Amino acid sequence: MIGGAIVAIVTPFRDGKVDEKALRGLIEEQIAHGTDGIAPCGTTGESTTLSHEEHDRVIEITVEAVNKRVPVIAGTGSNSTAEAIRLTKHAWKAGADAALMVCPYYNRPTQEGLYRHYRAIAEEVPIPIVIYNIAGRTGVNMQTETLARLAEIPNIVGVKEASGSLKQMSDVIRLCGPDFSVLSGDDIFTLALMALGGTGVVSVISNIVPGDMAELVDAFAAGDLAKARTLHHRMSPLIDALFVETNPIPVKAALAIMGKIDYELRLPLCRMGEGNEAILKKAMRQYGLI
Repeated sequence: MIGGAIVAIVTPFRDGKVDEKALRGLIEEQIAHGTDGIAPCGTTGESTTLSHEEHDRVIEITVEAVNKRVPVIAGTGSNSTAEAIRLTKHAWKAGADAALMVCPYYNRPTQEGLYRHYRAIAEEVPIPIVIYNIAGRTGVNMQTETLARLAEIPNIVGVKEASGSLKQMSDVIRLCGPDFSVLSGDDIFTLALMALGGTGVVSVISNIVPGDMAELVDAFAAGDLAKARTLHHRMSPLIDALFVETNPIPVKAALAIMGKIDYELRLPLCRMGEGNEAILKKAMRQYGLI
């Protein structure tokens, strides 16, 4: 099963290009602090503004840098089924351990369309597939019944649930069976989802405090609920600050403040407003990061 504290890693830029050196450095730091998996080219990795060549290269760099020490779950989703197949084939051939695939965005397919989209990809590429359900970005929520149908396909192995509904997450765990991985797509729901039977998180906050999220997941798995709760409550204000503007704007700002990357985003994303940046810095100071 796919689980643990998986980082949705940022894509650092320098002078408008992917900063390969910085990306490798971030990966090393993640592994050193106990992160259980690396997920490049997701929402946090600004996949929608990467060229196909950059997208492929970021996955290749990640696979090379990780060197099989932890799983690489590569973002390969698209609103075009044909494009998603191409991206997923590349990730598989590059050596990724699994593909993380967002529901098709903008065109708002029906539930049958969603089913056929993922089935087509699964039939074309044998890589394990984790579906990413985030209606707030895609415009369509994958219903639990649709996910349960997809869970019957052997290489569709899990879901990153960012519906914001614990009821939906609970239903997914109940209907999709014990061998289907259910990962939180929101840091704040990690502990609650694991209590329901979820297997971990694809985390934004892990970009800046990887050790703490890894400890939370490990503590819960070890039955140390008190420690897991303490870490949850400690991280909660920082999680709030990391979502005061659209992800990944604040987390890239935080990494830049910490001196780990340049503060570069690609339009239409732009730097934080001064007021929100002050909120972020306050939370970072209280956490002891600056």
